[in-house]
Amino acid sequence: MLIHAHEEDLPGTVNLQALEGDDTAYGQALYPVPSEDPNDPLQWSKSKKTMILIIVSLYSFLGNSALVGPSVYLEIYSKEFGISVTEASGLVSYPNLVFGFVKFVFGLLGATTSIFPFTKAHVPYLHATHRGPIAIAAETIASSPGPHNLLRADSGAQYDKVITIDLSTLEPHVNGPMTPDLSTPLSMFRETVKANNWPETLGAGLIGSCTNSSYQDMTRAESLVKQATAAGLQPKADFFITPGSEQVRATLERDETLSTFNDAGGVILANACGPCIGQWTRTDGVEKGTENAIFTSYNRNFRGRNDGNVKTMNFLASPELVTAMAYSGSTTFNPMTDSIPLPNGGEFRFNPPQGRDLPTTGFATGNPEFLPTSGQADASVEVQVDPNSTRLALLEPFAPFPQTELDGLRVLVKVKGQCTTDTISAAGPWLKYKGHLPNIAENTLIGAINAETGETNVVYDVNDTDSRANGMGIPALAKKWKEQGKEWLVVAEHNYGEGSAREHAALQPRYLGGRIILTKSFARIHETNLKKQGVVPLTFVNEADYDKMAACDEVRTEGLLDVLKSGGQGNVTLVVKTKAGEEIRVATKHTLSKDQCAFVLAGSALNLLAAKAGKGPA
Repeated sequence: MLIHAHEEDLPGTVNLQALEGDDTAYGQALYPVPSEDPNDPLQWSKSKKTMILIIVSLYSFLGNSALVGPSVYLEIYSKEFGISVTEASGLVSYPNLVFGFVKFVFGLLGATTSIFPFTKAHVPYLHATHRGPIAIAAETIASSPGPHNLLRADSGAQYDKVITIDLSTLEPHVNGPMTPDLSTPLSMFRETVKANNWPETLGAGLIGSCTNSSYQDMTRAESLVKQATAAGLQPKADFFITPGSEQVRATLERDETLSTFNDAGGVILANACGPCIGQWTRTDGVEKGTENAIFTSYNRNFRGRNDGNVKTMNFLASPELVTAMAYSGSTTFNPMTDSIPLPNGGEFRFNPPQGRDLPTTGFATGNPEFLPTSGQADASVEVQVDPNSTRLALLEPFAPFPQTELDGLRVLVKVKGQCTTDTISAAGPWLKYKGHLPNIAENTLIGAINAETGETNVVYDVNDTDSRANGMGIPALAKKWKEQGKEWLVVAEHNYGEGSAREHAALQPRYLGGRIILTKSFARIHETNLKKQGVVPLTFVNEADYDKMAACDEVRTEGLLDVLKSGGQGNVTLVVKTKAGEEIRVATKHTLSKDQCAFVLAGSALNLLAAKAGKGPA
């Protein structure tokens, strides 16, 4: 049996301690502790909680009830079932109306998460990764009764819906190009390639990195390589392998998996991000600007991300599928049905891959030099940076927020469509400047598409918006305005900042004078990163206002200073003066918390931390 003991040093957590004689439970758990902040939900009154409950229930009701409206599918249903459009409308509308009402009475809106229960399969993995004591403790907890067993579903738990997936019926899919969201079943991919005129020649196959690079993944790919090697085949496309960690790399080296890849013509890369963020050298002769295709087992494939070439189409698939495709050299190959011609005139077809879940002798430790050390800070040591270095530069504190509203801001660029962190801060060769903010800022938003012209990384200064005779790069105009003392904002569309949690995508705009990013919606992590650097992220209340704004519009804020000083209370309005002299008011929303307001007021989270440590201005 476990008891809770409050941990004073870490508010909001408790130690899990065992009763006397029981030494199986330990660690920390979250424990709700009300703060003094009136915005803390634990401080909300019962009436406020009840009102929120009603609002979210009503929202859910309206969301489902909205489906009773006209639908483009009604005519299809009418023809399919031989009924009138009115009858088809009833078939669609009434169930949704009832469902919406039920949601209003009984249901709530909420976040979604996924939790897998503890199983016996976890035990050998924990032992193999040198975590035997955790395996023993987890087994003990998982087998114990009562409410403290957090490793399995509660007895008698009820679910709104149970979805059963038969894994044996699932088909491999290929995702891309240019987005992980475009998914095509393997059986349909050949036709999809031809219908879209995508490249049929495969330039490179890359497996590993942080995703799909486990010991099992690599040994399954190895089994395919051994099959092809025995048949006398070598990869037709360049083949790159990136182990997922030093532990996996060392184990694959010991078990000769890496030598199998190497002997087959594969290139073993360092266990790092590597090609996923553009850190590799292509060896297939593809020139920048040439349309081409690669296959990877990574998790992101945004335009220009993997090699700096916006014409490269990266298709995401499993390590096994990528390996097989590399041997075919074609994007239209289906290893489940197709054969590869052999030099002797015969044909070769892959058998299903076989891999090992875990190494039989456990995981190798790897190079101990890569293990983290518990270094102690020494404030007496001066950090010296070569003033002529192009890769390192001391980070100067950002200026705090002024004691006034922002005025005289200009729209640097109105961005069209997808704007990922790769769009905002390109990776690849640029990453060598991560320690030199002025240099890496030269790539700020170079992948952004100008909504008014369709051009990529081309914008126009205030006196050139009509003639557009002297286009310049986005970072060039940002630097020019910074030198003139002009601060600016970006206007963008949905999911701004999706992709890698790349802090430089927030650092660089801030360094160049960016004060506000105004969008239809944000990717959550990037939105938080902006706040940490003192940039204010705002979203449109009315998305149609996006169409009313243009590059070089002049903007001032109303209510922003009050919001920041009140810890997030209130709203912000942007007063926009257009090129035609018209003044429009744009209502915005924000998600600034009390702490995040303090970041912005101080100039950045780092400024605030330094001030609290007595090493910076308050």
